[in-house]
Amino acid sequence: MDWHAYIHADPEILRGKPVVRGTRISVVFLLGLFAAGWSEQQVLENYPTLTPEALSAVFAYAAECMNCLIFSTQTTIGTAAPRSA
Repeated sequence: MDWHAYIHADPEILRGKPVVRGTRISVVFLLGLFAAGWSEQQVLENYPTLTPEALSAVFAYAAECMNCLIFSTQTTIGTAAPRSA
């Protein structure tokens, strides 16, 4: 899935948070809904401007972001890795 057609970041929209293109619905907000147990059907019913393809792009974007993170072997999930000075 090429998420670039669906996910957009603009400093003028939600302070530059990645959003679904053409909306003010942020990637992190949508991931939070899924983490809270919402189904794809519930999200699409409650946010009719979204499409199944846009939701797939949200997950593709999140997966790519996770691949860009560097995790220390001493870091547990949910905590930030120490930064070098």
